[in-house]
Amino acid sequence: MENDVHRSVSLRASRRPDRFYNNFQIKGADGFFDADKSSSDYPIKVIWKRGFVRLLLVGGILWMMLILAVLLFHIWTCQSSLVFLSAICNKDSTVFHMLHVMGVVTPPHRCSIPLANDPEKVVIPEKRSPSKFVQSLSYFEEDDANTNGSESSPLFGGHQSWKQREESFKLKSSMKVHCGFMRNGGADMSPKDIDYVKRCKFVVASGIFDGYDTPHQPSNISLRSRKLFCFLMVVDEISLEFIKQNVTVREDGDEGQWVGIWRLILLKNPPYDEPRRNGKVPKILTHRLFPQALYSIWIDGKMELIVDPLLMLERYLWRGKHTFAIAQHKHHKSIYEEADSNKRRKRYARPLIDHHIKIYRYEGLDPWSPLKKTKSDVPEGAIIIREHTALNNLFSCLWFNEVNLFTPRDQLSFGFVVYRLKGNFNFFMFPNCEYNSIFILHPHTREHSSKIEWVKSLNELKGNNSGLKESRGGLGLWSPYPADLNLVVLPPVARTSKAG
Repeated sequence: MENDVHRSVSLRASRRPDRFYNNFQIKGADGFFDADKSSSDYPIKVIWKRGFVRLLLVGGILWMMLILAVLLFHIWTCQSSLVFLSAICNKDSTVFHMLHVMGVVTPPHRCSIPLANDPEKVVIPEKRSPSKFVQSLSYFEEDDANTNGSESSPLFGGHQSWKQREESFKLKSSMKVHCGFMRNGGADMSPKDIDYVKRCKFVVASGIFDGYDTPHQPSNISLRSRKLFCFLMVVDEISLEFIKQNVTVREDGDEGQWVGIWRLILLKNPPYDEPRRNGKVPKILTHRLFPQALYSIWIDGKMELIVDPLLMLERYLWRGKHTFAIAQHKHHKSIYEEADSNKRRKRYARPLIDHHIKIYRYEGLDPWSPLKKTKSDVPEGAIIIREHTALNNLFSCLWFNEVNLFTPRDQLSFGFVVYRLKGNFNFFMFPNCEYNSIFILHPHTREHSSKIEWVKSLNELKGNNSGLKESRGGLGLWSPYPADLNLVVLPPVARTSKAG
């Protein structure tokens, strides 16, 4: 009996695969599934899928190798000392900027400038650039010398209040701001020089103060530029006497004084105690010294210009439809890096630099990062190329006001004013290697040094040493700031270069 039961179970089990196989065949006949067809197509599908994956992998690898080859070629051309290869490198590109930030590419000290071929063929724009944001700009000319109930003599930069400073950063169609040249504040120009500069529409300006340099004659200047530009060298009385003792100064029929191509412009009654601060007047306030000028190029007195100025305007302004151009600093991008370098190099009293930068930090200035719209917050200020538009003139005034209120280190203030104008001031920051190809650098006739530059603590400015403090500049460093700066913590600085 048991044997019959086991035989019945085994028969049922043996029939199940057949039934299952028959069902497959039936479904296949109905169009649902065909086991024979599926088994023949399966290897083809597998091969096709594997081939497609391999094709994608090979294509991706080739694409990555192509990108790598292009990057390597880009790096090679940018690092090459050959002029032809260096010219291929686009130093304004986002790729080069990213490689520089990553530390893969080190910009060369000098590189070729993509200048136009012939100054005679440069087309000068017939119309001025349209005014944006600011249509009318005027200046305070009378200093409100009554501060804290006590009378004081007028200051060149005026007694600007914190409230006036804050209002000056708010762009309006019509604006009136502090911009130096307060009546009886100093920096007086002789009538003959005033008459001469009225004819100057295109200006190359430079300056020498406290006898630290002698004029260096520009080279490669075309005949057209010699006729078009006024070459104006602003000097103080000490420098004028020093120049007369060391080089030949000739006088014209109008009693104008010349050294080669440079017309000497004497500023009597220097407005500041510190020669470095006096030098900022013609450098930043070029539009106020030469109000008829449409375009100006500033170059520091220790430099010899070796590029035609008309070609410079075409390259840095007209070609890209810019109105303000300045070079990128070679080492620093953040104002906090520059401040740290200034302290290490003893460019001004260390605690006063800290106080200056704490104000900027309190007012919201972040360290530079690649997320910012500007290439850098720190320029090389020795060369400035600009069209004298209302907005550019306003920027120059605000920049000068910061130099007047705080330390004379103008590279600390440039990026801050750009920040306070909230992206409304556009400028062209060109590569540092081009900047170094514009001039030949000459050493000062003597090393500049001021006692206040060696101050390490505020205690050194008290008591018998109180005379170290400037009496006519940097007053914002001593005026009570309308906030507690003791709680301000400066961001850490990574010293990424040997500069300083």
